[in-house]
Amino acid sequence: MSDPLSGLLAALDLTDTGARTNEDIFTGPSQWQPHGRVFGGQVLAQSVLAAMRTVPEDRFVHSMHGYFLRPGDVALPITFSVDRIHDGRSFATRRTQAFQSGVPILSMIASFQTEDEGIEHQAAMPEGLPDPESLPSGAETLQGIDHPVARAWATGRPFDMRHIPSPIWFTVEGEHVPHQAVWIKAIGTLPDDPNLHRASLAYLSDYSILESVLRAHGLAWGTPGLSVASLDHAMWWHRFGRVDEWLLYVQESPNAIGGRGLSLGRIYNREGVLLASVAQEGMVRIPR
Repeated sequence: MSDPLSGLLAALDLTDTGARTNEDIFTGPSQWQPHGRVFGGQVLAQSVLAAMRTVPEDRFVHSMHGYFLRPGDVALPITFSVDRIHDGRSFATRRTQAFQSGVPILSMIASFQTEDEGIEHQAAMPEGLPDPESLPSGAETLQGIDHPVARAWATGRPFDMRHIPSPIWFTVEGEHVPHQAVWIKAIGTLPDDPNLHRASLAYLSDYSILESVLRAHGLAWGTPGLSVASLDHAMWWHRFGRVDEWLLYVQESPNAIGGRGLSLGRIYNREGVLLASVAQEGMVRIPR
């Protein structure tokens, strides 16, 4: 809790056990969370990093599709098994499963590619949004609230998040619409390792992706009896970017039904370059 950025780097520093039959085995710790469950973005990032350890350095992750199977326990280490499914001339495919107490908590497939040339275009970054410096930090919006979850959100996260139009911690201000944007940046400087930044991008992609679902219905995180859980997560890395520089995370929800909500996201750097696209469906249950 005293140094969340160091906690992030420690969690992403996986240990190679040296064991291998038909799979590569790694282990990693979990960051503390006030509710005792492993943060989904953490296990996503760790699973991607485990897969990265098994491909040549000239192949970069470009897509990932994962399912959250069970909640993880922050008090237990996580074991990652990587199956080297395919190695082609340009692409490689890996399956990573994350285990605790002998059962999987996440199953993910990631694809890697060597650098290549081809056609190129991108969706433009929205215009007219306020700069991050003009918005309050998460710590400022939660200042003075004496609750373990609020304290964890305010000072226990390795990333600073600044919402547009405003956060939905306890209330939803303004119009109830299925979209929002968030400026996000690591609270300190990270090492230059490109794969660490790619994995950290997966980590932060899970932070607020379902909030567009909640905002559409006027639901704040503090709504009594609200239950939210990530079900699956997909991500496509388009271009490289550093997570210790300001990124704009644009989010929208096209659908909610059956106790599930779907949200789509696009992550830009400050110059308007599209770095990644994200999709997640989550369980969203409200009190009857």
